[in-house]
Amino acid sequence: MTDGPDETSAADRQQGTGADAGRRVRVVLVDDHRMFRAGVQAEIGRTDETGVDVVGEAGDVDQAVTVIEATRPDVVLLDVHLPGGGGVEVLRRCTSLMGDPETPVRFLALSVSDAAEDVIGVIRGGARGYVTKTITGDDLVDAIFRVSDGDAVFSPRLAGFVLDAFASTDAPPVDEDLDRLTQREREVLRLIARGYAYKEVAKQLFISVKTVESHVSAVLRKLQLSNRHELTRWATARRLV
Repeated sequence: MTDGPDETSAADRQQGTGADAGRRVRVVLVDDHRMFRAGVQAEIGRTDETGVDVVGEAGDVDQAVTVIEATRPDVVLLDVHLPGGGGVEVLRRCTSLMGDPETPVRFLALSVSDAAEDVIGVIRGGARGYVTKTITGDDLVDAIFRVSDGDAVFSPRLAGFVLDAFASTDAPPVDEDLDRLTQREREVLRLIARGYAYKEVAKQLFISVKTVESHVSAVLRKLQLSNRHELTRWATARRLV
């Protein structure tokens, strides 16, 4: 991340001399790739050095909600694309925890995606920030502390998406049809609309062809479309391709 983190905070925490010296932030990791979770935990979970205490992890929506409700962390590192409805569904089911006036659970999206619709989707859902997986370990620790304090944290390009969507009077209205789709269904929609075969979509998203077929059927049903040609026209009209 290159969005200007406090130059002294990460180093000061490691040296025990800054304002955050001795402070602990409890974190839950939510990502459907187990090895990625292990890598993040190894990078930020050295509590004595970083001040971050990883208290739980999850690989899908149901697991995430269960772990978050059980541990009540300070911050949830949330992937956008998850089995079971995506990061937006986790946010929806944790609304009451985010709204706790005394000990709110705050969410920081950590995703490989830098698509505007993904960023806007989780911010509308209540996340306090969004950074991509190219972020360094030190900057991620700093982002976690900032979000825990109630700050909003974005990579510069992603912050532009948010400003366009929420600050501009010319921003497009919420698309109710698109909002009916889960994050995974939107991914499948975009790839199908670009002309990918089912096998290619499955390879891109690391899912089975049968799962792709199920998602396409769900998208067609929700959007009241008959075939992939209508789907392509629908997606093109909304500039999703």
